[in-house]
Amino acid sequence: MPDRCEVLPGDAVVARRGGGLLWVDAPGSPALVAALHACLGVAGPGADRVLSAVAAQVAPLGGGSASFALVLVDSAEGSGTGVALWSGKGQPAVDGVPVSGSPVEGCSVAAGFPLGSTLYVGPGQAAPQMPPGVAYDLTEGTVPGSGALLQLAAAARASAAAPPATAQPSSYTAGSDAGFAGAASGFGSSSPFGGAGSSAVNSPARTDKGGEETAFWKPDVVAPVLRFDDGLVVTVDEDLVLGRRPDSHELVTSGTARPVPIADTQNVLSSAHAAIQRNGGEVTLTDLGSLNGTHVAGPEATEWTQLEPGVAHPLSDGDRLLLGWTVITYEVPQD
Repeated sequence: MPDRCEVLPGDAVVARRGGGLLWVDAPGSPALVAALHACLGVAGPGADRVLSAVAAQVAPLGGGSASFALVLVDSAEGSGTGVALWSGKGQPAVDGVPVSGSPVEGCSVAAGFPLGSTLYVGPGQAAPQMPPGVAYDLTEGTVPGSGALLQLAAAARASAAAPPATAQPSSYTAGSDAGFAGAASGFGSSSPFGGAGSSAVNSPARTDKGGEETAFWKPDVVAPVLRFDDGLVVTVDEDLVLGRRPDSHELVTSGTARPVPIADTQNVLSSAHAAIQRNGGEVTLTDLGSLNGTHVAGPEATEWTQLEPGVAHPLSDGDRLLLGWTVITYEVPQD
């Protein structure tokens, strides 16, 4: 289970590479941003001395108005320690508690502090509550953001015993949802929009050769699901229209698709943003002419691809969908 980096939308910059996590708000200071970004590759003993040297360059490069929080994470094999440099409005926090550091050239530096299970970088004193549907899972790269929360899987493993090899899970939980917003129950759970992930129904009783009646059951064919980052699971058992207010779209009013409303606290979704449609065994995603576009990325991709409006894009197991700031994973349950 990998670490998970949740990014809040905003106009500043969030970057992640290897064991480094950076939030920076330094308008007009590209040289400072580049210097901080280069630090993301620093690791091992002496990292605190590197950050102290960078602190001496912050004022000349940033003009005194920059805010940032940079943390270099060492979570290999559960070691769970970090080195941090921050200034201005920037503030790292561990499990909601601000990190304490020593002043260096107008900045703060901390080394060897325990990481706990969640690490926050951004403005403020502690991690804000992540609103449902707006977090973005950053595996590597640079994106706009007002802050980031890193869920540390290695730290969690160090404090929890592994389950017995013979233990059978009572529900299915996607690895990418671990530790975030209460992952949903298994595919047998019903979604608020009326679809059930999977079910088992009793078949008519049969009579064996001895004349004894035996009741038996078999599962229905399991449909694909859309797993939202807030834990919601929606079954793709019919065509769907997703958006802020999809009820009035013609696919819904004609009775050929089910509406799936999405909470939109940032006002970035269109009323009818995208459609999920089935054609035999194929499921496709189509942008419905949304204002901010519909994006898709494969399970291992590090960049989003924007879809051309009106052109159906076939979906594969593990594909990630980005509608506004809502990230959804398309999953095909295995038989």
